[in-house]
Amino acid sequence: MAENVKTANYDSIEVGNSASVTKTVTESDVILFAGITGDFNPLHTNEEFAKTTQFGKRLVHGCFSSGLISRALGMKLPGPGALYVSQTSNFKKPVFIGDTLTAKVTVNEKFLKKGGKLKFLKLKTEVLNQSGVVVTDGEATMIVL
Repeated sequence: MAENVKTANYDSIEVGNSASVTKTVTESDVILFAGITGDFNPLHTNEEFAKTTQFGKRLVHGCFSSGLISRALGMKLPGPGALYVSQTSNFKKPVFIGDTLTAKVTVNEKFLKKGGKLKFLKLKTEVLNQSGVVVTDGEATMIVL
C-alpha cells in the first residue's frame, strides 16, 4: 500500500500554500480522546460538573484542536513523508461538542540546514469554528524528508 501514498515534495511547496481539514466534534470523539490521553477532567467528561462552570456545558479538550492541525500537516501539507518537529498552540476560545472545526495550515517560510540536507517548513496554524472564529492558533515546524 505504501506505493500508493503521495509523499511531500519540498521543491513543489511554496510560501503561501495552504491546506485544511474539517471535522464536526462528536460525543464519541471527546470520550475517545479522554481515553487515549487519560485526561478525564470533568470539564470534558462530566455534564453535571460542566453545568456549574462559566461555560455551562462540557468543553472539548484543547489538544483535540491540535490533533486536527496534525492531521492537516501529516495528510495534506506538507503531507506524508514529513516529520513534525515543533508546534506552538494558543487556545483562544472554547470548543464544544457539535462544533465544526476547520484546521488550516499555511506555509510561512522555507529554509535549509546542514548544507541543504534538512529541508524545513514553518507554517501558520489555525483552527476555526463554524462561525469563522479562531479557537486555536500557533506555528508548526516540519522537516520534509
